Amino acid sequence: MAMQEGDLVMCTVDRIVGTTVFVKIEDNGEGTIITSEIAPGRIRNIREYVVPGKKIVCKILRIEGKHIHLSLRRVTQKEKKELVEKYEHEKSSIAILKRITPDADKKIEKIKQKEASVYEFLQKSAEKPENLKPYLKDDEIEKLLAILKEKKEKAAVSVKQEFWLSSARSDGLSVIKEILSPYKDKISYLAGGRYSLKIIADDYKKANHEIAEILDEIEKKAKEMRLKFERKAK
Repeated sequence: MAMQEGDLVMCTVDRIVGTTVFVKIEDNGEGTIITSEIAPGRIRNIREYVVPGKKIVCKILRIEGKHIHLSLRRVTQKEKKELVEKYEHEKSSIAILKRITPDADKKIEKIKQKEASVYEFLQKSAEKPENLKPYLKDDEIEKLLAILKEKKEKAAVSVKQEFWLSSARSDGLSVIKEILSPYKDKISYLAGGRYSLKIIADDYKKANHEIAEILDEIEKKAKEMRLKFERKAK
């Protein structure tokens, strides 16, 4: 995919010439960073921020022919974290393919020509193995799926949230059961109207998001049914 102004790119510092930093852009040639784009404020020693061999996340400012102007200081911590995670996922995915097939480099290049990234392609293929047919043999597909399944199980996280749900109504117990029934495989009764909601997901963000959605729905129904609902502070 062609690079564009504003894109974030993973770079390796190649050399420092005067006040200009030359970097190798991952899979996309070379770029430069001038001193004012290294960090805000006055820079006394450029090597406090960049040294040859160091990997850094940069933002593309301008593309002039084959010359790419980059910025280090305009990359936020959030952007840096997200790109580093993508980079590590991509590296790991490529390493997996190299483990299971002898001509991995050719197949990886073929995948990159059609897909946004090797990592995203493998994640989609875990759900739709038929996507792998043009690239891998049947025994290689079997090995790959086993590895992806194992990695997913190891990466899964568990998040719990306690809450209270009670009622003074004569039919309160049956109403509570009705409200909680859609989530019965995720909810455990503790004691005295206290419950625990447990969510397992790929990461904490997804787990917390699902917990919030479920508790919002339970709270909404509890209000409609005139039940007492309270979330335990984390």
